[in-house]
Amino acid sequence: MDYHTPAIIKKGLIVVFVSLGCTASAIGKNTTPLLPAVAVVPLKPTETQQAAGKYVTQYLLKNHYRKVPVNDSLSQQIFQRYLEHLDGSKSYFLAGEVSSLKKFYGNRIDDEFLQGKTTSGFAVYNQFLRRAKEKMRFMKATADTVRFDFTRPESLDLDRKNDPWPADRKQLQALWKKELKYQWLNMKYSEGNDKSIRTELSKTFANRLKLLNQQKPDDALQAYMYAVTTSFDPHTSYFSPDEFENFQIDLSRSLEGIGARLQMESEYTVVNEVIPGGPAFRSNLLKKSDRIIGVGQGAAGEIIDVRGWRINDVVKLIRGKKGTSVRLKIYPASQGGRGPAKIVRLLRDKVDLQEQAARKSIIERDKHKIGVITIPSFYLDFEGQKLNVNNYNSTTRDVSRILGELGTAGVDAVIVDLRDNGGGSLEEAVNVTGLFIPTGPVVQISNSSGGKMVLRDEDRRVLYNGPIAVLVNRYSASASEIFAAAIQDYGRGVIIGERTFGKGTVQSLVKLNRPFSFLSKQTELGQLKLTVAKFYRISGGSTQHKGVSPDISIPSLIDTATIGEDTYTSSLPWSTISKTFYRPVSAISQNEIGRLRQSYQTGVIKERTSREYVRDLGILNRIRKRKTVSLSEAAFKAENEELKRIEKRWMNEDDSLKEKSYYDFMLNRSADIMNDLIGIKKSGQAGSPARRMLSLN
Repeated sequence: MDYHTPAIIKKGLIVVFVSLGCTASAIGKNTTPLLPAVAVVPLKPTETQQAAGKYVTQYLLKNHYRKVPVNDSLSQQIFQRYLEHLDGSKSYFLAGEVSSLKKFYGNRIDDEFLQGKTTSGFAVYNQFLRRAKEKMRFMKATADTVRFDFTRPESLDLDRKNDPWPADRKQLQALWKKELKYQWLNMKYSEGNDKSIRTELSKTFANRLKLLNQQKPDDALQAYMYAVTTSFDPHTSYFSPDEFENFQIDLSRSLEGIGARLQMESEYTVVNEVIPGGPAFRSNLLKKSDRIIGVGQGAAGEIIDVRGWRINDVVKLIRGKKGTSVRLKIYPASQGGRGPAKIVRLLRDKVDLQEQAARKSIIERDKHKIGVITIPSFYLDFEGQKLNVNNYNSTTRDVSRILGELGTAGVDAVIVDLRDNGGGSLEEAVNVTGLFIPTGPVVQISNSSGGKMVLRDEDRRVLYNGPIAVLVNRYSASASEIFAAAIQDYGRGVIIGERTFGKGTVQSLVKLNRPFSFLSKQTELGQLKLTVAKFYRISGGSTQHKGVSPDISIPSLIDTATIGEDTYTSSLPWSTISKTFYRPVSAISQNEIGRLRQSYQTGVIKERTSREYVRDLGILNRIRKRKTVSLSEAAFKAENEELKRIEKRWMNEDDSLKEKSYYDFMLNRSADIMNDLIGIKKSGQAGSPARRMLSLN
């Protein structure tokens, strides 16, 4: 990932059973812990970590795009963010404890921050360990002995961020029992009988307790630094030296594995990116935001529960030799965190750069040919370019070649498919845009001091000036948004799909080193990924937060309520700067877009598959919006049967169906729209073909 690649990363915690608490000695002599304490050897920051804290503070204050005043307001924001990420489910501590914690730590973090100290963070984390161990002991003991009644009309709140903390121990333990009952139901519906479930849960909680006993200072530091850095913006994060080593391996995409970038969110290992050209990408079985809860080796190896594991340890389990297989137990993102887990099997391999490259296909509609150019990412071999190597990998080169091939095939229109394209090289986004416009600005970049830079397409050649559509979804981000926004601002084509991610910021990696290495055995202090600039459209609006809105909306099955820049509480706001001068080409008018939109909406009503898609999407969204899940087996089973039906119909590529997935549905509807546009263009240009493919020379 170069610094232009979107860091669509909700950087999470390195450990799971996150909670928060305070000791009597920490708050005051007259304060008594409300729950029995569990013995924990206190974690303390190492000398290296203390030094890292000072450098993180310096860079955040001097170099971050957002100039944040260091005062009690920042202190409370960091504290609240720490609290939310340690105990987001509000299932560890009581209301009185939270109040005491806020009173004691709420206004002191800013003073420690200025000094580069992490005293409060470690104190809170040590208390978390006490409570986490207590909860795991309770969960294991209950799992070993409980006899649940699944006929009772109980429910569990899955989203408790607006719920109060339990008022007393009775409420807290009642919540823990409901959580256990929910886990039991999930396993019962997907895995087997009560005896095997009891054994598996008991083993899981015992392993989690073991993990808690093995916590290190780095776990506390990473958890606290997450709260500090994301209080500036969600894409700023700190990597310890060990964690950055894995980050580098991940970016090189050379290690044999499944081809997915992972992150931690609370207790879960979450798929942050499915790397184009990798095994997960080729299989189409693993999706962004899927939660990995178990890992098994080979076809029959035991699946180990990895909830609560450090991200580095999960990665080690998943990586392996080329040709070997790994089984992942996941909660699919499409189900909104509900429903039974499913198991996917992947064959480890290296990322195939050829499969990462742009590719083409042709869809025929009413004797019209519509070319499709799928761009998984905006890639560029920087070293090859620098050394002027022949045929170095470049999105612009590949798309240029494809346009020539589509011209030879006689296509009447082109769809550029940017769904799931998380970004990549900014240079390539600008150059690919230049293939469709004569010349002019493509994107503006503003730094923290107010300086502005305009990146332009300087090449006057246009390789294709016929009808064009850009197909996007919620995962289209960064460089993809720059391309789509430019096509829209120039009036060059029609944007189809759903609002894009809204990641309009630029990150830079800063290596933290001691200035006088001879004074210390360890010179490296880690890395800081820092937000340093912001993207703006040539029309002046930012792509940040709001993304690019489609001209014609075709929603996907992605849960847009939980995915996107606007879901982060600390994301930089949408803003505007002055527009830069450019000449719209106006290849498509607003009147034509209106006619296309009306035709599409009419087709949705008339066409059976479209009606089914809209119906199932409505059902899925209604299920996702429910904050509670039933703990009655009959109701639980009915809801999950519905989820299973929708997944089979739209997400598992059922070979018996003409349109095997919602991906096919969106692409085919886009082809219908372009077929209509071809007709509109032909009716307005008597005797003139819709296509105008120009020479590449």
